[in-house]
Amino acid sequence: MAFQVPRGTQDILPGQSERWQFIENIAREVCSIYQYKEIRTPIFEHTELFLRSVGESTDIVQKEMYSFEDRKGRSITLRPEGTASAVRSFVENKMHAAAQQPVKLYYIGPMFRYERPQAGRYRQFVQFGIEAIGSEDPAIDAEVISLAMSVYQKAGLKNLKLVINSLGDQDSRSAHREALVQHFQPRIGEFCADCQKRLAQNPLRILDCKKDREHELVQSAPSILEYLNEESAAYFEKVKFYLEELDVEYTVDKNLVRGLDYYNHTAFEIMSNAEGFGAITTLAGGGRYSGLVKEMGGPEIPGIGFAMSLERFLAAIDAEQAELPIQSAIDCYVAYMGDKAKDRSVSILNHLRKAGLSAERDYENKKLKGQFKSADRLQARFVAVLGEDELEREAITLKDMESGEQQEVSISDLAEVILSRKNGK
Repeated sequence: MAFQVPRGTQDILPGQSERWQFIENIAREVCSIYQYKEIRTPIFEHTELFLRSVGESTDIVQKEMYSFEDRKGRSITLRPEGTASAVRSFVENKMHAAAQQPVKLYYIGPMFRYERPQAGRYRQFVQFGIEAIGSEDPAIDAEVISLAMSVYQKAGLKNLKLVINSLGDQDSRSAHREALVQHFQPRIGEFCADCQKRLAQNPLRILDCKKDREHELVQSAPSILEYLNEESAAYFEKVKFYLEELDVEYTVDKNLVRGLDYYNHTAFEIMSNAEGFGAITTLAGGGRYSGLVKEMGGPEIPGIGFAMSLERFLAAIDAEQAELPIQSAIDCYVAYMGDKAKDRSVSILNHLRKAGLSAERDYENKKLKGQFKSADRLQARFVAVLGEDELEREAITLKDMESGEQQEVSISDLAEVILSRKNGK
């Protein structure tokens, strides 16, 4: 029987994995600069965590979660997003008592949603995300957005568009909710079954419907910006001011609605404008939330965060044909002639690696010509050739594959010579 990878998942093979490692390293480096620390949470959580945090009216909870019962009948769910787990850990480990606030966290790991696979979207996908928990300062909103943009820009992306909106505080959202109900109620029968349920549960979610997004009532729906109270409007103005201070370009989109129920105030998305990227242009999204920490059993403190798909990140890099400076070449290939030289090559290889050099040798008993072909495939900078005669003199022939220059060096000096040549000395 021939087994295949499950639908909606993928194998990331050597040659591809280096690209993933590169952008993951960029994310980690930027987080280090901004003083965000890594958190690693379980891949599965109690289902109730996502029901209470993500929201029962969302597509994630209603249609996309991988949930199952364990052997004791407890409902367990593979995490569909990272914020709920991070906040759960924040509360459980009493991070709100830490001397330094806000607590700045980041995560990188697999998430799971049962949705229709398409370009850049998988049922198992990898997210990088951050959470800054414990501050009401709008400057932290701008910092979070700036961090996300910095990650993309450091990878060489240029065709980016940032859109922002305000969802207001609870009072503003309540007033907007009533206006949306009045707007949609007379013709709600024209909408999909999901939207008909959302009218009572969370009418804001109608604006985010994939099926009815082109409906004229969605296009003419009252904007949340018209219902912001004085405090919410002032908060949004301050966020925009700080973005301008950080030289982050943005566009206000009054219809931007994040798909999770816990957002309030600032919401944002980063999109790719690269030609040929595809119909779904969103790369990352996030926003501010209050009440979520309290819902998890902690104090009533706010947070803000975002998540970005690494699959879509790589797709945007491909669309822009951005070159990733990934070094796949090795420093030295150790070639040998004869059984004694073959045996000695093992310790020579080990010596090079302990000196911090990337090195390889043949394990297929190839002739010298075949070993040189292997060295070419590995893009070896140097080839060190060991024969029976050289071995008697404790010497080895070192060939520079760029210049073609050859020299005989002592085996004990081989690593030092290569390091010196690499550094241009």
